[in-house]
Amino acid sequence: MFDAIVEALQFAFMRNALLAGVLVSVACGIIGTFVVVNRIVFISGGIAHAAYGGIGLGYFVKYNLLPTLLAGSTLAQDQRPGYFPIVGAIVFSLLSALGMGWVQRRTRERADTVIGVLWAIGMSVGIVFVDLTAGYKVDLMSYLFGSILAVPRPDLIVMVVLDAVIVLLVALLYKELLAISFDETFALIENVPVDAVYLVLLSMIALTVVMLMRVVGLIMVIAMLTIPAAISGQFTKDLKKMMALAVVLGMVFTTTGLWISYAWNLTSGASIILVAGLAYLLTLLIRTLRQRSALDQDAASPETTQP
Repeated sequence: MFDAIVEALQFAFMRNALLAGVLVSVACGIIGTFVVVNRIVFISGGIAHAAYGGIGLGYFVKYNLLPTLLAGSTLAQDQRPGYFPIVGAIVFSLLSALGMGWVQRRTRERADTVIGVLWAIGMSVGIVFVDLTAGYKVDLMSYLFGSILAVPRPDLIVMVVLDAVIVLLVALLYKELLAISFDETFALIENVPVDAVYLVLLSMIALTVVMLMRVVGLIMVIAMLTIPAAISGQFTKDLKKMMALAVVLGMVFTTTGLWISYAWNLTSGASIILVAGLAYLLTLLIRTLRQRSALDQDAASPETTQP
């Protein structure tokens, strides 16, 4: 088994995939903890699916607009999508996050209704732009279902930059994020700009989504964003420890899922999510059995009466 792992690491794409899993786990562990604590899993899914509009826009700009506006240039003649889909996804996901957050905080409309509408609009815009784009968009499936084995070095650089931005923002706003996560009323009394901090949190979720879509795909972003944090929350309630444990769990899940997909020729994104999901169900089962055992022991213990 060890020889097989060493053999796999001789390939550049496996090394890139392993590094991508580590980088994504850092963002997932940190931001996923806030998603679980604040119970905003659904809005995270809305941001993820709305990002598809940006991917479609990126392809449309690269293959339709650039050949028209910059005909004959090296950039227009290059048939690779380059950074255009990622930049489009970042812009769309950030705008969607800010839009969902603003509507949720400022209007009387039900939050789930607004999220559902923006979710659908984002996906629809992406599909329309893809239909309008010339040629066959072979790379689009990797954004929907993930392709960690095909993550190029430029994408790793983007992941490093996004990780640095997320870690820096969390470090600078940790007290404010902690306040709005556990007691929003107290945060308002202490003059914490709750709405602004909440929008920053949603923006960080958007950046994490962009990182995740190349690893597990937009379809399964929610799982990777929440499962490591949900498991760590069963073992500790301290936010910093919860984030650290979620980061470690994310690394374990991505590495294990990557190895399983390589050994058995399976889809990498689905393998990673399956490993994470089974781990969550196992910890949930163990926790339930422990609680039942504790209740049985309490019921079997003789009652004591005070004189």
